[in-house]
Amino acid sequence: MSLLRSTFIALSGNSRLRRFAEQSTLGRRMSARFVAGFRIEDAMSAARILAAQGLATTLDSLGENITSASQARQAAQRYHWLLDALAQSKLNANVSVKLTQMGMDLSPDLAFEIVSGLVGHAAKDGHFVRVDMEGSALTQPTIDLVRRLHSVPEHRGRVGIVIQAYLRRSADDIAALLSDGIRIRLCKGAYQEPPAVAFPDKKDVDNNFVALMKTLLTSGIFHGIATHDEAMIAATKDFARAQRIDPASFEFQMLYGVRRDLQRSLVREGYGVRVYVPFGEEWYPYFMRRLAERPANVLFLARNFFRK
Repeated sequence: MSLLRSTFIALSGNSRLRRFAEQSTLGRRMSARFVAGFRIEDAMSAARILAAQGLATTLDSLGENITSASQARQAAQRYHWLLDALAQSKLNANVSVKLTQMGMDLSPDLAFEIVSGLVGHAAKDGHFVRVDMEGSALTQPTIDLVRRLHSVPEHRGRVGIVIQAYLRRSADDIAALLSDGIRIRLCKGAYQEPPAVAFPDKKDVDNNFVALMKTLLTSGIFHGIATHDEAMIAATKDFARAQRIDPASFEFQMLYGVRRDLQRSLVREGYGVRVYVPFGEEWYPYFMRRLAERPANVLFLARNFFRK
């Protein structure tokens, strides 16, 4: 892992810097590239603009590691309001949630109860809930909870998960999830993990990403291939063509504000693209992980900060 990436990941957990950044005009201005705004209305506005460009969306109300059941229920309420807004909009959009925001650190049963309510609400209007993956300590609990959610008949096909290619365990996790018919978003991963848990070298992460992508595309289930890496995108397109896999049977997924040129290019080529649109006051950890993932993001901010 590069020194720059390690530094930004470490800073993502700095509570003092987080408080300063989230309350300052400077911090909010810097985050605007990657965070759609602070209100549901901001996220919906961003989703409509992206829809006009042929892009689907998944909306995420930022926040993680709450400390009380009441905070978890308040976070869930924002998602219920968001789902109501999506039902009225008719956008091709779904939502993503983090279990630590839904009370997982307090009680897995609390998180199950809260997220089950969200999935039921989403299913009623034909929407979908993606449960995000967090650090490796939560990998198995997250998989267990999603499989439990998906086993509820009315939730089947309405809840999915994220699997990170840098984790050594991911091939086995995908096999278990596919046996249940669960939809997966495949990404590389953005948390700092020890070498015993995650591949430390990019080439090994890339090789695992390609291997897992092939498993997903031949599974007969609709999945998301989440990457901005043009080599990974080319590998996905080449494999799909070679195997005569219909491009409509999967989608590429990318982050709000990252490689917008590539997003539009893929749409022009006839591929489905879904953009992950985060919003909310608690944007700092997410923002720092985006800087950690891609040094070009740091250079972009430096070049454009003083431009109108």
